[in-house]
Amino acid sequence: MLGFLVRLLPFWIREPLIILVGTVFGVRILFIALVDGEGWVPAVIGAVFLLGAALRVRVVVHALRARRRRAPATEAELEPVTPVPVTPAPVTPAVRRPVEKKPNAFAQASFAIGLFAVIGGALWIEGKLPEDGTAATGASRPAACRLDEDEELPSAYRSTPGAVTGADLCRALNRTELPELLGTPAERSVYASGTDNTAPLTDRKVAQPEARVEFETYTVELSATYNKLTVAQYAKLTTYGDGRDARKLTVLGRPALLTSDHMMKIQFDLGSGEGASGPVEQGPLARTLTVAFDGKDRGGSYDLTVWSESGLLPDDSALVDIAEAVLPRITRGARDQD
Repeated sequence: MLGFLVRLLPFWIREPLIILVGTVFGVRILFIALVDGEGWVPAVIGAVFLLGAALRVRVVVHALRARRRRAPATEAELEPVTPVPVTPAPVTPAVRRPVEKKPNAFAQASFAIGLFAVIGGALWIEGKLPEDGTAATGASRPAACRLDEDEELPSAYRSTPGAVTGADLCRALNRTELPELLGTPAERSVYASGTDNTAPLTDRKVAQPEARVEFETYTVELSATYNKLTVAQYAKLTTYGDGRDARKLTVLGRPALLTSDHMMKIQFDLGSGEGASGPVEQGPLARTLTVAFDGKDRGGSYDLTVWSESGLLPDDSALVDIAEAVLPRITRGARDQD
């Protein structure tokens, strides 16, 4: 169908169009083959496109020369003609017809080339813009944070001075540089959320907001717990358990602790018959960086946790880099907490 429509176009529009398209496709495919290392098959295809464009250029050149070439005069036209007396016939007034203007081949070709040059430039500029329409920065736009805007904020947040919400944590955590800090710069977040939870076993009296950002490789979770437990006390508690992977350090001038633990895996049967409910199982291993709210460690902390379904974990330095980049950006403002 497309070939039939192309054949309907006038010669001086059809041929420049074929030359332009063949040249653009040929150069692009050759670029992919030679620069991106896609192999010899794309290189051959690109060469075929360029060869076809060159043959069309030859056809156009021959057509232009034929239009400019004047037919030579014949011998009969060059012999002198003897005038023969002719009886004048009555002159009939000639009817003037409007002179038909022949289409300008150069104007048609120039218009076709200019039109497709503008279209190609617009497509090239559009490909350079990111999804949000701003200037290209080379970074993918993260997924928008999902929030429970209609849910009432628990009273623990209003009674805790300076408490942030899940929206505040999600806004600080869900940043474009997070994949690079995790060591997976080519990924983008596929899910992000913020929730206004309370700490378990506290009768909803201790605020514990959480934010989660998921990637194809890793899942990152950031929470804040507004209790009286210090990082030093938490470090002592780890000595009573399996604290072989625990490591004390200082982050942003505050006491911090690195620990490892397994996530919980719960399976529910929602009536589909594809699964069955079962007890809580051991999930993948997670690495958590706990950082005190202040340098004096007067109680309360941020917990930055990273895990993956495959069991792979980034280096501890990646968690420290994320904490140093994210924690200073946590500010109140998502909801009125006064």
